[in-house]
Amino acid sequence: MNKTDLINNISAKSGLSKRDVETVLNNFLGEVTDALSSGDKVQLIGFGTFETRKRNGRIGRNPQTGTTIEIPESNVPAFKAGNKLKEAVK
Repeated sequence: MNKTDLINNISAKSGLSKRDVETVLNNFLGEVTDALSSGDKVQLIGFGTFETRKRNGRIGRNPQTGTTIEIPESNVPAFKAGNKLKEAVK
């Protein structure tokens, strides 16, 4: 399912217009992005938690030349599923 399919499904089930659903979805994604970029986490009880995790720096290898390169540490987004989501997927 892609974003358009999600908008269409929510619109059909809720009776809201596709434009309204798209606005809400875009605002939701923007708020999650803003929270994660500022170091906060977003917890939706029963669904899951969006958070950032620190990835340690490491030594990598350029596959074309074989030379080693240093990959710096970074923060990466992560999602941990909640219990209700886990049960629904089983």
